[in-house]
Amino acid sequence: MARTRRGIHGREATAGWLFTAPMIIIVGLFLFVPILMALYVSLTNWNGNGSPFGGSDTAFVGARNYTSLFTADGLTRQNFMQSIGNTFYYVLLVVPLQTVTALLLALVVNNRLLKGKGFFRTAFYFPSVTSSIAISTVFLFLFSNSGAVNGLLRLVGIDGPQWFSDSRGLLHLFLGLFGVGDNPSWARADIFGRSLWDWLSGPSVAMCVIIILAIWTTTGTFMLMFLAALQDLPVEVDEAAMLDGVSAWQKLRHVTIPMLRPAIFLVMTLGLIGTWQVFDQIYVMGRGAPDGTTMTPAFLSYNQSFRSFKYGSGAAMAFIVFLIIVALTYVQRRVMDEDRVPRRVRRAAATRPPDARSAQLAGTAPTSARTDGER
Repeated sequence: MARTRRGIHGREATAGWLFTAPMIIIVGLFLFVPILMALYVSLTNWNGNGSPFGGSDTAFVGARNYTSLFTADGLTRQNFMQSIGNTFYYVLLVVPLQTVTALLLALVVNNRLLKGKGFFRTAFYFPSVTSSIAISTVFLFLFSNSGAVNGLLRLVGIDGPQWFSDSRGLLHLFLGLFGVGDNPSWARADIFGRSLWDWLSGPSVAMCVIIILAIWTTTGTFMLMFLAALQDLPVEVDEAAMLDGVSAWQKLRHVTIPMLRPAIFLVMTLGLIGTWQVFDQIYVMGRGAPDGTTMTPAFLSYNQSFRSFKYGSGAAMAFIVFLIIVALTYVQRRVMDEDRVPRRVRRAAATRPPDARSAQLAGTAPTSARTDGER
């Protein structure tokens, strides 16, 4: 019998590999092989002429493309470090704001008392399925000097900024309110070719427009993820919280959010990856202008490769961003430590008072079962 079972399982494994083989081949040819080719290009000085693999105009330079981005003085390092600084502030603002906004919207559309749930879900999700190029073009008109945003600001007596030509950082503007002048002596230390004052500039006024656009267009997708997670929460935990007499805020803070930890980790990870790879909005809304304050590593890598024809340096930038994403994702996973949450929830459910369980079994406890229509 044991030999027969092994034979059956062996045939199942073979059938499984046969069914998945086409997709494995496709993913390998169009994903992993190009990644390996790009990695090799990042170790050469290929300028786009001929083949990067053994061509007469291509030389293997090793890690020089990587080290030059951190050690060699010049415009390339200056632009790359500026793009890293811009993206750092972009990620720091976009990821938390879009996560919190998506969770709040999911809580709103998941409310049983809300009428017209289908309409609100569609309205909140609609920006996510609209062309990013079209939305970027609309934002160019909205935030132009004579656009609707500045028009509304003038109604309340505020002379709106020149959004797409103002390169000043928000932190510089804030420090200026306290009399801190431009490039003070304490902030002149050189860090990778940029002064500390430049690193502390904060997002520029122009970058703020792109941040608003990113939050508005991505929140709908993450709202659906949170909504699916909310509807998958155990009903018994909500009932236990109701029987314990906790408030809505206490239930959200101590019950709902801890149980949503895996969904929060997913949303923040996807947001982290997406923000470090932002390209199309930058391409449409100024291509790094003004003064490079909206430049991102993804756009700089494209510019370095297809405009300056330095494909090795452009590929090196892409792989550095890849390593940054991997490192930040690992740190985020360690900080959130999502594996502890299910154990905590199970302990809380196991220590529920007997009278609450008895009331529920007897049918006297309020139920929170939701039908498909209510969801």
